[in-house]
Amino acid sequence: MRVVVTGAAGFLGSNLTDRLIHDGHTVVGVDNVITGNMANLEHLEGNAAFTYVRHDVSTYIDIDGEIDAVFHFASPASPIDYLELPIQTLKVGSLGTHNSLGLAKAKGARYFLASTSEVYGDPQVHPQPETYWGHVNPIGPRGVYDEAKRFGEAMTMAYHRYHDLDTRIVRIFNTYGPRMRPSDGRVVSNFIVQALQGKPLAIYGDGNQSRSFCYVDDLIEGITRLFHDGDAMPVNIGNPGEFTIRELADIVIELTASSSSIVFEPLPTDDPKQRRPDITKAKQDLGWEPQIVLREGLMKTIPYFAEAIGVT
Repeated sequence: MRVVVTGAAGFLGSNLTDRLIHDGHTVVGVDNVITGNMANLEHLEGNAAFTYVRHDVSTYIDIDGEIDAVFHFASPASPIDYLELPIQTLKVGSLGTHNSLGLAKAKGARYFLASTSEVYGDPQVHPQPETYWGHVNPIGPRGVYDEAKRFGEAMTMAYHRYHDLDTRIVRIFNTYGPRMRPSDGRVVSNFIVQALQGKPLAIYGDGNQSRSFCYVDDLIEGITRLFHDGDAMPVNIGNPGEFTIRELADIVIELTASSSSIVFEPLPTDDPKQRRPDITKAKQDLGWEPQIVLREGLMKTIPYFAEAIGVT
């Protein structure tokens, strides 16, 4: 296939691009690099299977030639980014989704939307199944990301129903691994960088809030299966193994053999107290479940961060 990936220079977009090329496809990577990193694509320079287009998908997208699939992964995706770029986040979730759907429709291509567990907000149902409609504060600071993704899902389903477009929606739960930005503000990258530098690990709140962490290779496998074997309805892809933030901090300190202490900071507004996917649908429909446990995934990730920040 010839495939378009928006957000191709990002953490997930670049890992997805590698998988698609590995599977024999040709990729046109689109990114305006406001939060992406061109270093994530350097290894593809000169590869005939990859073409890079610098473009803001919030504006009209024009790609020459036939296209078989469009993967829309462009968006600021960590709180530090979407709180600094609220308007851009809303635009890429609305206009960017509209434009990329329009591209898929014009080319007769299958469309794949990268949505998020953030559509569930601070959930009142635990774990979260796809049938749960969520508990989102639309006017809170996190609403720019949560509602952009919820709108993106609604737009994707509208194109599916009204234009009979072949679509997929994945709801991605906390994912980590190589190519995360060391300064992206996410808890895994924060903790690993702080531990490697011997700085205190900053826990927001009391540390009893929980998350479920999925290693990037598991996520990309789930995305691949959903693209080929799924249907139009959203599917959770994430690791149901649930850890408190304090447990994550202790594991990172242990695995990095760090002397770092732990400090506690105020909890950000609307920060979810619990987050864990119900992956029953992914298991039944796709035969997918994660294979890499947290400790194993962190051991694969820590060397990447050590090299990225220059710690030996």
